[in-house]
Amino acid sequence: MVRRIVAVIAALTLTLGLPAAPALAASPAETQFAWLIDASARLPVPADELAQHLDQALLAADLNEALRPVAPLTPAAVISSSPTQLRQLVSSPAGTLLVSLTVNPSGLITGLRLTPYLPAPTTWTAVDSSLRTLAPRVSFAAMRISPAGCRLVHGQNPDTVRPLGSAFKLYVLGALAEAVKSGRLSWDTELPLNPAWKSLPSGVMQNEPDGTVHTLAEYADHMIAISDNTATDHLIHQVGREAVRRQFTRFGNSAPNAPVLTTREFFALKGWHYPAAASAYAALSPALRARMLPLLDRVPLTSITAWPNPRMIDKVEWFGSPVDMCQAYAGLWRQHEPAVNAALTINDGGVALPAAEFPTVWFKGGSEPGVLTLNYFARAADGDLVTASLMLSDPARPLDEASVAPQAVALLRGALQLTAG
Repeated sequence: MVRRIVAVIAALTLTLGLPAAPALAASPAETQFAWLIDASARLPVPADELAQHLDQALLAADLNEALRPVAPLTPAAVISSSPTQLRQLVSSPAGTLLVSLTVNPSGLITGLRLTPYLPAPTTWTAVDSSLRTLAPRVSFAAMRISPAGCRLVHGQNPDTVRPLGSAFKLYVLGALAEAVKSGRLSWDTELPLNPAWKSLPSGVMQNEPDGTVHTLAEYADHMIAISDNTATDHLIHQVGREAVRRQFTRFGNSAPNAPVLTTREFFALKGWHYPAAASAYAALSPALRARMLPLLDRVPLTSITAWPNPRMIDKVEWFGSPVDMCQAYAGLWRQHEPAVNAALTINDGGVALPAAEFPTVWFKGGSEPGVLTLNYFARAADGDLVTASLMLSDPARPLDEASVAPQAVALLRGALQLTAG
């Protein structure tokens, strides 16, 4: 739109005999996007050319191989743009994709993601039809937030408690913000990595040397943006497990979340001597469960193995409903903490809402075998606050996330637009 306006102004000034307006210079992100489009039509791109456009981390990946199934790319609508970040749709032989591109101060590409972009439903009837195809168990709510609280606009089992996966990290973030507000902690408080608090992926902090120092704001950014489990556990230990439990209550979540598990304890219960340890834990009262946690904390990470199929997703997890997610987002919004907003806006979960229509978008999701939850908050251009939360689960079989997730994201994009409209 900006470029179209500039073009019109240029045409008028020529007609009037006035000096033409200077052309807008492309931003570093736009320049690299243009290169990507051009490069996609002439694969393979030589190594020396790649080195002129990609940082060292991306050079280690095989961009030619990644682009081959989707090339060539044709640019389409821009979702959002800044000098260092660009999110734009492209058409390709594989369908419409969302390109998320980030550059560093030197102009090299440091982040590049191509994700499926499916059309969003435009009616609640279409939303309901899509919901029925996603999983055996579904909870969904599209809601508006006002000073009076969360109001349901459309839903399916909106109050039904489901496993949250990593969406529980919203409550850790809220507890941290409360500790900062009280003066007990600061976003600039430094915390070294403790080997006893390291967890398993997702995330990257588990790979850093013990003792590496980060601020609490940096831990929060990692916890929310890339769902870093080691960052999460450090924050739980720093603010206190009981403070996180109280945050569930403060934000209106009454599901059974006591004691609050760290991610390391969660992995131990499901990936170490399963099902004996998990069954014993699930049978205990909350007070006795708390006494078992130090034993789980001593389980070496090397003794924990991944599990491909659902394991006790209704007994060993963190829990809440779509309505609870709206209340959590409403609580975080009321905290008016810039660091909270900064953490939640780094990653929009691929929903790709037009920035002009939705200047603020927050996201936190979660998953494990048999569980997928996606939760969005958005502030519309007119100031309206809306949320859309979708919780899918199957206690018997893993969900096909590669197929289900793009459909779920498109559904929630449509739900947010319908709710705001």
